[in-house]
Amino acid sequence: MTGIRVADLSYSYGAKKALDDISFEVGTGDFCALLGPNGAGKSTLFNLLTRLFVAPRGDIEIGGINLQAQPRAALATLGIVFQQTTLDLDLTVRQNLSYFAALHGIAGRERAARIDAVLDRLDIADRAGEKARTLNGGHKRRTEIARALLHAPAVLLLDEPTVGLDAASRASITDHVHDLTQDGTTILWATHLADEVRADDRLVILHQAKILADGHARDIQGHVPLQDAFLALTGALT
Repeated sequence: MTGIRVADLSYSYGAKKALDDISFEVGTGDFCALLGPNGAGKSTLFNLLTRLFVAPRGDIEIGGINLQAQPRAALATLGIVFQQTTLDLDLTVRQNLSYFAALHGIAGRERAARIDAVLDRLDIADRAGEKARTLNGGHKRRTEIARALLHAPAVLLLDEPTVGLDAASRASITDHVHDLTQDGTTILWATHLADEVRADDRLVILHQAKILADGHARDIQGHVPLQDAFLALTGALT
């Protein structure tokens, strides 16, 4: 089964094209980096995948479910980490997760068990009782990823999740999310930073509303560093 399928998708803001007839697929359990400069169309694509925007043209399938035909069923398979922090800073880590679980109808012992499991998975169980405002940027991001995993989504979308983090925190978050594919979770990771992409990752390079490359990173970069290949394709600064 395909984790994500985008076919012939276009979207415009007035006369400005944000996405121009793009198509790609991400297999179940794959980590796919969506790499592009700022303004390439990455956030527009995420808004379409989460149905914040509705595409006038093209098809989207998530976990094999057509988003246009069955939006509620398709969205139920998604976990989402937005670029901007969305935690309630006055609640503890556990309270943030508990509130989210309640919204998904997860209660009682199952709620507690799921929260414990995702906290362990993201290596932040020792932060469960701390208020979100006291966390550093890396731990806030881990908390948001843990929250997004509570309802066991088949597909996890992350929109520039390492913005504002230091190099060590970026590397740690990237490692944790790569590990999520081991249980079959499909990952779509939007970034403008080539160093967050591994050679074995699926890679889609988006620039000026079009897909310039689609394949495995090692094949796209060839015998040069990925950043150099990215610059050659886009002429953009990372």
